[in-house]
Amino acid sequence: MDDNAVADLPFDSAPDRSETFVDANSDFDIDHIDSHQLIERSDETSSSATFTPSSSSSGNPNIPDNEPVLSFLRVEERGGATSRVYSSPDGTIFWKPDVDPTFVPVLYSVYDSWEAVSDMYETYAAKAGFSTRLGTHKHSGDVTKHRYILCNRAGKPKQKTIDSSDKSSLSTTKTVRSSLTDCDACIRVKFDVETRQFVLYVFREAHNHELIGPDFMDFTKRRRKLDFSTQQFIHQMSLNKLGPNIAHRVQSSLKGGHHNVHGSTTDFKNFSRSIRLFIGNRDAKLVMDTLQARTENLHNFFYECLVVGTELKSFFWADDVSRCNYEVFGDVLSFDATYRTNVYRMIFVPFTGVDHHNKCVLFGAGMISDETIESYTWLLSTFLKAHLKQPVLVLTDQDSSMKAAVTSVFNESVHHLCAWHIMRKLPSKILGEILANTDLRKSIHKLVWNLHIDKETFEERWHELLAKYDLTDHEWLSQIYEIRSEWVPAFFRDVPMSRLMKTTSRSESSNAHFKVNSSLSNTLLQFLLCFDTALDWQRNNQRKMEFETNTTTPELHTPLPIERHAAAVYTSSLFKKVQKEIKFSLFYCPVGDTRTVGDTKIYTVSHNNKNFVTVNRYEVSFNVADQSVMCSCLLFPRIGYLCRHVYHVFRFYDTNRIPDRYINRRWTRNALPARVYAISNRYSVDNSETGILRNEIIDTVSQCIDHLRRQPEQLANFSNELKEIKRRIFLEVPRNPEQDRTSAIISDILRQPEFGSSSFVPTQGIRNKGCGTDKRLVGPGEKAVETYKKGPRFCKKCNKLVYGHDSRNHDKVIRAAELAAASSSSAAVTNACSSSGAFPNSDQVLDVPCVEPPNSSATRRQPFRAARRAPITDDGSPSTPPSF
Repeated sequence: MDDNAVADLPFDSAPDRSETFVDANSDFDIDHIDSHQLIERSDETSSSATFTPSSSSSGNPNIPDNEPVLSFLRVEERGGATSRVYSSPDGTIFWKPDVDPTFVPVLYSVYDSWEAVSDMYETYAAKAGFSTRLGTHKHSGDVTKHRYILCNRAGKPKQKTIDSSDKSSLSTTKTVRSSLTDCDACIRVKFDVETRQFVLYVFREAHNHELIGPDFMDFTKRRRKLDFSTQQFIHQMSLNKLGPNIAHRVQSSLKGGHHNVHGSTTDFKNFSRSIRLFIGNRDAKLVMDTLQARTENLHNFFYECLVVGTELKSFFWADDVSRCNYEVFGDVLSFDATYRTNVYRMIFVPFTGVDHHNKCVLFGAGMISDETIESYTWLLSTFLKAHLKQPVLVLTDQDSSMKAAVTSVFNESVHHLCAWHIMRKLPSKILGEILANTDLRKSIHKLVWNLHIDKETFEERWHELLAKYDLTDHEWLSQIYEIRSEWVPAFFRDVPMSRLMKTTSRSESSNAHFKVNSSLSNTLLQFLLCFDTALDWQRNNQRKMEFETNTTTPELHTPLPIERHAAAVYTSSLFKKVQKEIKFSLFYCPVGDTRTVGDTKIYTVSHNNKNFVTVNRYEVSFNVADQSVMCSCLLFPRIGYLCRHVYHVFRFYDTNRIPDRYINRRWTRNALPARVYAISNRYSVDNSETGILRNEIIDTVSQCIDHLRRQPEQLANFSNELKEIKRRIFLEVPRNPEQDRTSAIISDILRQPEFGSSSFVPTQGIRNKGCGTDKRLVGPGEKAVETYKKGPRFCKKCNKLVYGHDSRNHDKVIRAAELAAASSSSAAVTNACSSSGAFPNSDQVLDVPCVEPPNSSATRRQPFRAARRAPITDDGSPSTPPSF
């Protein structure tokens, strides 16, 4: 039958159960339904051209009772979803989904749970091409009698009215798009108190809007709802400093496309925001509660906090692994402050050392609110309370507050300043012409980093160097010379482990490592979790090095038994250094004079380079009575293993093993107890019972999928089995709405209580700059760099763009420049700066005419942007920024 020829065909001639609307307000008595009564569905054929709502649909505003006949228009397909389109006489269009009868709701069907009803309608909606939402609940006392599930586009959209007499109604506002169309498609179920079952008694199938295909269902509100696994994934990605956008892209790659990901990037961002809102003003208390819980649940965990009033000022923590590390490797300690790790700008201070694999290792960490002497003193005192012993050597930068605190607390330790930090200041403290046209910089570096000279030799060569370049009276060089015993390596030759860390590069590397996982937007609790993730990464590398040491055998380069013994004693990393000393002792260490003093024989051993040229000579003293040995190069005291000169002397006495007294425990295998590698000490691992089971299930399913990846039929059977397991689980274990709340989910992810009050808060008004009492000297290079960063400014008196002043201080600066020019010595310095490419002084200007500033600040900035991008030269032309 032709579709267009049956416009007047009555609806009864094409009976279709799914097109009959049974309304709750009709004469039908739902309370007397036979629970097992089902109405069979007759499949509609393509010849059906009209459908007429029954008289029971009088409550449907989209299908008027006075226009009962709808005309069939066409079959419409969108992205794989098919629907039949009808038209009412007034032109209203309706879409009826064409879905496999297996998935279509059946009137008077009985369901054992609300979850079964919801899943049934969700499955139908996904195949039909629309999304759903919960509608009204009707209660009778504590019992829910009726529950509705509506089309997501149900409800009337808000419409803005425009009053022609009111101009304000025409104001431009943000355009808001509404998805509501007052669609009446829905299902209604009634709860039978006697049978404890749900009966479907209303099914309205027609929609007054176009349906979408499966290709777009992932954009619907229901499909965008994040499940627990996705929310946990977003949080875990944030602990590695990967934001919501990257998390969404990674998730789409892992799941095989964006259509398989629940939620959009906006939903991912909203969840990240929800975590911060969940923490809120409880941040400080949650951190302290977390650390307190670790003291109760973890062996040997230590923490202490400083609270002033209601503000958390400082706190320090160290776990059992950190304390074990310090017990073995705590001879040398380096620490430095780092910023931008949390939203409160509290200052993060990790304590770093070197382990037996020559890698960075953490001894503990702290947060302080300022860089005062009092804050550092509290932090170091708490560190000492946790570890009970002072380090041999402490390495810091030139921060005066750190220096005062170290001197006060670590009174038995040697405090060493970072020489690299001091040397890198040379270009900014000394005139560019001297550094550029002489070998001063090279000579100073060569002198400072020489590990083989003594104090007297250093002082003698230093004075000769300054006299050569006429810098004897230089203020900054004189200042750092006064503190030479704190930073020049020649003054630490006899300090144990002094060569292990010559600079604070270990601390800076550690700080950078922890900042990789954290960001300025993190709360304290989030920072602590990010810190745990970074710490686990560091300890995993340590565990990997331990595994390689214990499961591999290094290649030997000599037939000497002592090399074989060294390979069995030291870690693989340290053995490479010891092996080099043993190998070079054969070829590059000839013995010269030998003399005897009592029981001690003294050998003069030459130190040759690879061209067999002698670069130095050392004396090796060997005591025949107690088999003790000492070399004047002091390698063993400085770093903890014997030098090539000693190994050469050992050959004269057929020494096949390294004496125990010369085996430093910090470099040996198994230096740490086995418990430091236990899973219980890994913070980023979910050790809870449910977490372990979840990971086992995911791993098991992944293994099955991998095993069947080339067996499509077996893979399909496995998928059906999983679906059956899922159906049974959802049937036997009803969904708990309480656990699906966002706050409950975040509580499970963060392992923090959902509700609670805060007794104290993080400190406010934190400064991130040094608060020491000493004023450091600022050189001409630093001043020029700061001037360039500020860019040129427009001076109304000069009517030009200038560096270093504006109309407010024009007279003062010009007067000072004139006085400086009048002095011949100052003029010479000025010429030196200009010839070396220094920045222009305040008199140098850009030839830009003065323009009256307009009202708009954005427009006012336009003439100056080009000038900021291009510095000026002596002749006023743009140039590239000079280097120092």
